[in-house]
Amino acid sequence: MIDITLQNFEAELITASTRQPVLLDIWAPWCGPCKSLGPILEKLETEYAGRFTLAKLNSDEQPEIAGQLSQAFGVRSIPFCVMFVGGQPVDGFVGAIPEPQIREFLGKHVPTEDALEAEAEVEEAEAMLAEGGDITSVIAKLQEAVAIDPANDVARLDYLKVLLGVARQDPSRIAQARAAFDPVAAKVLSDSRFAAVEHWLKACEAAQQARSPEALAAAVAANKRDFAARFEAAQVLFAAGAFPQAMDELLEIIMRDKAWNDEAARKTYVAILELMTKPAPKPSAGDAPKGALEVTGKAAVAPVDPVLEQYRRKLSMALF
Repeated sequence: MIDITLQNFEAELITASTRQPVLLDIWAPWCGPCKSLGPILEKLETEYAGRFTLAKLNSDEQPEIAGQLSQAFGVRSIPFCVMFVGGQPVDGFVGAIPEPQIREFLGKHVPTEDALEAEAEVEEAEAMLAEGGDITSVIAKLQEAVAIDPANDVARLDYLKVLLGVARQDPSRIAQARAAFDPVAAKVLSDSRFAAVEHWLKACEAAQQARSPEALAAAVAANKRDFAARFEAAQVLFAAGAFPQAMDELLEIIMRDKAWNDEAARKTYVAILELMTKPAPKPSAGDAPKGALEVTGKAAVAPVDPVLEQYRRKLSMALF
């Protein structure tokens, strides 16, 4: 449990909530319901064993923070609890509600023990990958993470990307990737990350039956509008991890016929751009001036990749 002030608001509430949920309890010494709610929250923080952090804010001592949050949520009374996740206030409740209702509230935002275990496996696998560790061990860790928490999208996406990344050297990984992808195939309709991985998986599957690069080059040389051959060549390059070269082939199709094969070239090109896009880094402790107050966290910005930006501009010029 921590006490929130203007001085530590950024670091202990906003930034801390990017690592794990933080429940902020806004209270006052004169508030009777606050005195009954406080011990319940403290007991639950202990019981949940690090799955969320309890933060306390004395509204009499910190009226600026309390007032801004109350105004944001349209609340005028205390106790007032606000859940912060990912650097943002996402939910809250008012009053000394019963413990079962508090547990229900926490269940919507606090990760399960399985989810935390899976997250730890993912972090370890990502660290091993960054350090050039044994790829078989990395795959095993990510596979275990998906088994522990099938709903962990980060674990599944990392698992799929690693499998497809080594598929050229070990084609058996393609079937393994298909088995891991099929249970979440419906996510392609709402999540561009899964849509991109699906395109990569399909390219790997198609590359297994593709013509040789020499035969494909000859087909294109004989007919610049042989889009099937160009697309096949792009899929072979995509499957091999040669992303820029694959986009060059796709761009030739897009410039000549944007609508060819239900815009297959454009959709695949966009998928490659998504795969090349690095996730934004997690926010670090804030550099806000002492006494400054910002209810929302600072957006973390991913570093600019000049190659990625170049190919985005190429697509834009081809389309418009």
